[in-house]
Amino acid sequence: MKILTKKMNKAAASRIQSHADKTGKNQAFKARASSAASKNKK
Repeated sequence: MKILTKKMNKAAASRIQSHADKTGKNQAFKARASSAASKNKK
């Protein structure tokens, strides 16, 4: 089975942060998503 991976981008990080704020879950993941998006931007 081939697993497709996509790099985190700014829009995806924003979506994750918005959902985490609405649900109150995945608070620790917000920072990791933002960090990954900024690293992949380079």
